[in-house]
Amino acid sequence: MNYTIASEFTPLIDAIETHLVGKKETIALSLATFFAGGHLLLEDIPGVGKTTLAKHLSQVLGLDFGRIQFTSDMLPSDILGVNYYNQKEGAFIFKKGPIFTSFLLADEINRSMPKTQSALLQAMEEGSITIDGTLHTLPKPFFVIGTQNPQEEVGTFPLPTSQLDRFMCSFGIGYPDSVSEREILKGERGHSRSISNTLLTPQQIESYMKRASEVTLSETLLDFLQKIIAYTRESGIFEYGLSTRGALSLTAMTKSWAMLQGRNYVTADDLQAVTSAVCTHRLKFKEGLTTAKRIHDEIFTHIRSDI
Repeated sequence: MNYTIASEFTPLIDAIETHLVGKKETIALSLATFFAGGHLLLEDIPGVGKTTLAKHLSQVLGLDFGRIQFTSDMLPSDILGVNYYNQKEGAFIFKKGPIFTSFLLADEINRSMPKTQSALLQAMEEGSITIDGTLHTLPKPFFVIGTQNPQEEVGTFPLPTSQLDRFMCSFGIGYPDSVSEREILKGERGHSRSISNTLLTPQQIESYMKRASEVTLSETLLDFLQKIIAYTRESGIFEYGLSTRGALSLTAMTKSWAMLQGRNYVTADDLQAVTSAVCTHRLKFKEGLTTAKRIHDEIFTHIRSDI
């Protein structure tokens, strides 16, 4: 992937990369997902840095961090909260669950039952939850990083399609390259327990999110985007095509990726750079294995930009 991160964002990425060595692209895509107002699903084997990425991303952004370790016996009320009767006050009191935070790590989300996984649906879509008919607003921004182990692992439950579609992007972290891993093994860099400094104020975060939403997408690029969407729906090679929510996610992510590179307009390269991250968890080939690379190659072998 060819890209150049703008100088105003490199300190954020460098600070996190100190703890997640050799993963600048993964960090940049995570940051773009956040500024796009989406949520992120990290799927990979245990021990490659999913939790490390989430913790240090929350720290450089200066957001309140909450973590839920999903288990098979967890109930929705363990996440959302519960109304209980307070005898002293003679009234029902709402006890907030751990979802009331700005940055939520939903760790190993696929270890819980689908009913519990779906407790996040309204929160991720609307930034609020409803308990016993009462609406409760969550902090802003509200950002979820879900992590899951590959589904062939014992004791996991596949996320329902409706839940997957709430995540703007999905990708893995992967093993470090040999040079980075050598630095980690020698204890020179990476996976330290130190805390990253906060580098953004709430006002800066709000400003960057606004800038990302205002990046220009030309009519020509919109044509390119619609060709991609149509191909996923009409080619017949996928079980189902991109939803409208998925198409909006692709648009928002492309704009945010452009902003991260210091531009106020989108290029065809931006669209190609983020398509697999937005589509991999939404599309499934009718035949054969679904991978990010295969989705990217399939789409951009058949669909080309006119610019």
